[in-house]
Amino acid sequence: MNRQKLIEIIKERRSFLCVGIDPDAAKIPQHLNQNEQPLFDFCKEIVSQTAPFCVAFKPNIAFFEQFGLDGLATLDKLMKFIHQNYPDHLLLLDAKRGDIGNTAAKYAHFAFNELSADACTVAPYMGEDSVKPFLDYEGKWTVLLALTSNKGSHDFQMTADEKGERLFERVLRISQTWGTTDNLMFVVGATQGSLIGDVRKIAPEHFLLVPGIGAQGGSLSDVCEHGMTKDCGLLVNASRSILYASNGEDFAAAAANEANRVQQQMEEQLRLHGIIA
Repeated sequence: MNRQKLIEIIKERRSFLCVGIDPDAAKIPQHLNQNEQPLFDFCKEIVSQTAPFCVAFKPNIAFFEQFGLDGLATLDKLMKFIHQNYPDHLLLLDAKRGDIGNTAAKYAHFAFNELSADACTVAPYMGEDSVKPFLDYEGKWTVLLALTSNKGSHDFQMTADEKGERLFERVLRISQTWGTTDNLMFVVGATQGSLIGDVRKIAPEHFLLVPGIGAQGGSLSDVCEHGMTKDCGLLVNASRSILYASNGEDFAAAAANEANRVQQQMEEQLRLHGIIA
């Protein structure tokens, strides 16, 4: 899934939606507990029903690790299912890795070789040697945390040096020397609003993975106003608002309806910005 292919799929599907897969045992519809593999069946149905409306899936590894080794086995099975059945969807592992070089290399091996992810989220705090092992994989994407949507993001990311450069701006500026627009994306939270425009001043062409619409309250129109490029340049993630649109037997259909609703909004934005006719 190189950059050009991703752009083509966005235009073809008229969507830049990434569906986050964060399975919560307390929220999975109760009727699935009768199944032999309730966790996998839940995720499989979500993927199958939302695939027509999105361009990417983002399983969050923590939501599988909570179930122990069985959870990791389910994640592996889900990744294989997506690759085999939806090969034209970007498969992004949300793991937020960040460690010294030799350890980072093992994390990268697990994400890209064992799980066959197309992309992996990485934390930049430990610097270049903690990120480069991910960037060294040809044809894979490193998705670097830059300006996140959580409340605590302001504790460090907004801190400015004596010249007025904020930490997230320094991360954006320096990390661009490590990778290219073909293998490096940045995570920028939808709830950051106009600050997305500040991100674009430093990284005008890189794809941004934008969580925070839906349940977290971020505005799609604001994200597009400040962050969209001539090639779209955005993957906007929604998780809870799609996954848990219903907790009944119609959960998959409800998820599809919500994904379709978001896709239609994205199609309007793509037209508004002249990316599709």
